[in-house]
Amino acid sequence: QMSARTAQLKEEVAALHAALAKLASAQSEMDKMRRQEHEVFVQNHAEMKQGLEGVKLALKILGEYYASAGDAHKAQSGGSSGIIGLLEVVESDFAKNLAKEEAEEADAESQYQKVTQENKITKATKSQDEKYKTQEFKSLDKTVAEYSSDREAANSELSAVLEYYGKIKERCIAKPETYEERKARREAEIEGLKQALKILAEETALMQRGRRGGRRHSFLAAQ
Repeated sequence: QMSARTAQLKEEVAALHAALAKLASAQSEMDKMRRQEHEVFVQNHAEMKQGLEGVKLALKILGEYYASAGDAHKAQSGGSSGIIGLLEVVESDFAKNLAKEEAEEADAESQYQKVTQENKITKATKSQDEKYKTQEFKSLDKTVAEYSSDREAANSELSAVLEYYGKIKERCIAKPETYEERKARREAEIEGLKQALKILAEETALMQRGRRGGRRHSFLAAQ
């Protein structure tokens, strides 16, 4: 069970590692795009702002010019109105485009910051998950290794005990004798008894002779 859990944890850690790598790649690409978009905005914004300021300046100059001309240029008032009107349209377009660019840049930056913050949270969560699961499977690996070592030692000791028991069993537990073995054992026992009786008979004869010799010696000494 521990080995299965370890294998599962390693798969999960590998998946988390891949997800973090993918997240980092996506964030890096998003950072690059955001920088490029902002650089384009800065350039366009400066150009449009400069254009708007130029149109405003032109309108001011023309307005002051026609105001100072008085009656001498009343005949040309229709032409001056047309020029000023055209410049006012241009000014309005510049202002609208500038406001649109600023709004789009603000939205893009806001979305970028939102996704970046979400990625940071996801990264922190997955990183912690990867860290703890890595620690867990390493701890399990260590436990499994120690258990395997202990089991091997126990098996070795058990084998030694069984081997010793087998030897003792051979010595202490009688095995069933075959007919030939029983016959040989009985013949050996009978032969042993015969030898014992023979020795006993010889010792008895010697003792009897010794006693007779002792009584005869006593009788002669008495005479």
